[in-house]
Amino acid sequence: MPFRRAATLFAVAAAWAFQALAGSPGVAAPAVAADGTTNTAVVFAYDRFGEDQTPSISIRIDQFEAHLDELQDGDYQVLPLPRILEALRSGTPLPDRTVAITIDEASRSAFREAWPRLKAAGLPFTLFVATDAVDRGSPAHMTWAEVRQLAAAGVTLGGLGASTQSLVSRPAEEVKAELRRMADRLQAETGKRPTLFAYPQGEVSSALRTIVTEQGFAAAFGQQSGVLHPQADRATLPRFVMNESFGSVDRFRLAANALPLPVTDLTPDDPLLTVNPPSIGFTVSDEIGDIARLACFAAGQGRTALERVTEDRVEVRIRDPFPPGRTRVNCTLPAPDGRWRWLGMQFVVPE
Repeated sequence: MPFRRAATLFAVAAAWAFQALAGSPGVAAPAVAADGTTNTAVVFAYDRFGEDQTPSISIRIDQFEAHLDELQDGDYQVLPLPRILEALRSGTPLPDRTVAITIDEASRSAFREAWPRLKAAGLPFTLFVATDAVDRGSPAHMTWAEVRQLAAAGVTLGGLGASTQSLVSRPAEEVKAELRRMADRLQAETGKRPTLFAYPQGEVSSALRTIVTEQGFAAAFGQQSGVLHPQADRATLPRFVMNESFGSVDRFRLAANALPLPVTDLTPDDPLLTVNPPSIGFTVSDEIGDIARLACFAAGQGRTALERVTEDRVEVRIRDPFPPGRTRVNCTLPAPDGRWRWLGMQFVVPE
């Protein structure tokens, strides 16, 4: 089943489950201090804007404007991504409903459509640049002058590899060379070497994670849904992806209000699957409390069966093998005030 079709079925199943569970009181432990601070943040990932021919990676302009209206009218704090990461590292409290905005690839539409709207709204963001397309003067991408213009205006720059192609199946030395080429080009053109990285297409493996860490990146982001928190692996941090198919303001609001579902001992430990269907398991942090209403959803399969191995250890029973390509499993738990704790996993099934 193609990834977009599987993702659509997954979204329908997840939406049905949210409706079925809604209206019952939350049972998770409080996540917000009495002074209104927390130690979590939601990161959104965009790519292209208003490019109707690529709906899987593009957001409609009216959808994006609705997101910006929600951020400005709601009780959110949009902060620069480096500031959020430093707060999580140092233990400095963050305002509740802290949000960061990221854009991948440095497309022309990001400069033409997103940048003026973000600037007018006064909202900071991070741009993960794919340097090869900029170097070759692709008409679908920014120029280096435009990238420098954003950097001069305070936009944080990170790297997305030199190309936008997945890195998981390529030889280690080839990956290292591409990451060095990307970082060298950003430093040469902007004067700063990137310390933040986004995995192309969100695809990561244990081997790739190790290479990215060894290359000196302070944090790296995937495309699995979830919420930043101090115990999260800084080499595979989550983001909520926004595109035309999954860009409604209701989904955006749901994600912007999400809370983390911290876990340990997650299996499989490598997102590049060698066993399909995978044996998924995790131990939920003691701070969460009762997990009786935990629910998990697999792409193309809907709600999955769960087995409580111990009081806090859960195994997710995936019914059928996943098709080749990217696939996801999301687990949610209702929290107070109509919010949801969220754990997302993205796997790669080899061809």
